[in-house]
Amino acid sequence: MSGSKIKVSSNIFAIWISLLSNLILTGIKLIVGLAFKSQVLIADGVHNAGDVIATMAALGSAKVAQKPADEDHPYGHGKSELIGSALVAIIMVLAALFIAFHSVESFFHTAGEASMVAFIAAVISLFWKLWLYLYCIKVGKETNSKSLEATAYDHLADVYASIAAVVGIGAAIIGDRNDIPFLSYGDAAAGIVVAFFVMKLAYDMGREAVDVLMEKAVSPEKLNDYERLVFSIPEVKRIDRIRAREFGQYVIIDVRVGIPAQFTIQEGHDISRKIKQTILTNHTDVEEVLIHLNPWYEDELE
Repeated sequence: MSGSKIKVSSNIFAIWISLLSNLILTGIKLIVGLAFKSQVLIADGVHNAGDVIATMAALGSAKVAQKPADEDHPYGHGKSELIGSALVAIIMVLAALFIAFHSVESFFHTAGEASMVAFIAAVISLFWKLWLYLYCIKVGKETNSKSLEATAYDHLADVYASIAAVVGIGAAIIGDRNDIPFLSYGDAAAGIVVAFFVMKLAYDMGREAVDVLMEKAVSPEKLNDYERLVFSIPEVKRIDRIRAREFGQYVIIDVRVGIPAQFTIQEGHDISRKIKQTILTNHTDVEEVLIHLNPWYEDELE
């Protein structure tokens, strides 16, 4: 099996794990939250329901991204993963607004009695989501999958949500047992904290997806390294222009170099191939290097 196919298989497996986990956690949180009237757990359960939709979007975009280049998409389908990331961000924004609204609304009602069962459910969610985040971010970084990284950050938002739920429900339990009225609203206060973290992660994720869709240049550090590798070819005398952009899972580089004018077409072709192979060997995330050769004359040194 080729490396690219192994990467795709790893991505899809991780996304399936995320999908099944989100389905189970959604059921647990909504059932326990409704049964024991935990506002933060209900809100977190709705957030998880949104995660199910988001994970399905990530799964669909990952499958599209693996399709090879064709006549209509000569550079491949890598950007489909960014569409999946953008959808995840939108869903997270909606979830954050929902959580914030219902949490604020809870302050205008008598606080319900906190439940130990709800507390245990929040703790289970915390550790489960922490494992999912660590697993998905590891696979996402290894395969340079933007949609899987987006899914991982969505799990991270759930980690924050679960921490807030654990603290909020725990505070409410302490408030109920020790007759401390303001702590009884810990559940509702936690919901507002959850909304803030979810909204922040949605913003960061959405901004990254838009940057890549708008073909924002790669970091200066990466560009400098590409330039260093091009100049490592002895026949290259000048770099007239070098640009690089992310295209979903991979990077496309466009470089114009000056080589001695007396070189033959065959020699120019061989130099182009050297440049390309050098970059591809050192940067596995680079998919294509587009090279334009310009004539260089020795008197340019004068």
